[in-house]
Amino acid sequence: MPKLDGTLVFVLASRYVANAARVCVLAEPITDRQFWQKPFPFGNSFGHLVLHLTGNLNYYIGTQIAGTGYVRDRPREFNDPNPPSKAEALKRFDDAVAMVVKTIGAQSSEDWSAEYSGAGTDAKTRLDMIMQCAAHMQHHIGQMIYLGYQWQQAGTDPK
Repeated sequence: MPKLDGTLVFVLASRYVANAARVCVLAEPITDRQFWQKPFPFGNSFGHLVLHLTGNLNYYIGTQIAGTGYVRDRPREFNDPNPPSKAEALKRFDDAVAMVVKTIGAQSSEDWSAEYSGAGTDAKTRLDMIMQCAAHMQHHIGQMIYLGYQWQQAGTDPK
């Protein structure tokens, strides 16, 4: 199993690093103002999706697997009246991804199949939860791509 464990760690860690890099690339052309504004009357801003992914990773992997003690305030991820700057939100996101990568690297063969429980998930094992979080990131990256496209089409910073 050591070869499979090493492959699993490499593949999962690489996926999280690639996803994080994609979020940063997508955020780059968006102004600080656009980062927190919604181009539609529905949905979320790019920034609130970043806060949401940060909270998701910090809770489901940080608290429940790595034992970080992070306490999640999920509603605030979407409606924080005083959100951090774009740079700070992205730094917190990068920190969460770094914690995930470290946690992935710390898993033993037995840890992958260890029982998992967390509020709001049906994951039964650690591997299942780590996979669900990666898929969740990918889902929201799709939304971020669309939000970036909308801001690019608008061509101006909203008032």
